[in-house]
Amino acid sequence: MVGAMEIYMLLPKTNCKKCGLPTCMAFAVGLLGREKKLEECTPLFEEKKYEAKLAKLKEIVAPLENASETGLVIHPEKCFGCGNCVIACPVNVAAEPARVGAGLGPEGDRVILRVEDGVVVANNLQECRRFGPNKILCNACTATCPSKAIEFV
Repeated sequence: MVGAMEIYMLLPKTNCKKCGLPTCMAFAVGLLGREKKLEECTPLFEEKKYEAKLAKLKEIVAPLENASETGLVIHPEKCFGCGNCVIACPVNVAAEPARVGAGLGPEGDRVILRVEDGVVVANNLQECRRFGPNKILCNACTATCPSKAIEFV
């Protein structure tokens, strides 16, 4: 996934504050955190000299727009349905310890991740450890994905 520095390198780097932030680096972090929109950097859209950079920025921030509230992005084209993420998810194990905890696929609907039609899909994202006021930076699903089909932004 793209990082703040990669975004920053494509910004005008003028620190004009038109986006409401004091620096372009702060704007890059805001974009990455989905707190800011690309359109808020008006020089990118107003000045022709930034056309190529704007095109590249649009391309690299597109996955951020499809992320869930937890920051989860699933790339179905990369997933081959191995199920590692399903059985590694601590919430899935807690929801169905007899099945998921034993390495089997879930049967109920209380789990977050499941494999359907050969690809992983998300369900009950509000139960993810990365959601809500007590969120933690769990990465069990992403760490076990051999194809990098799951990521958090």
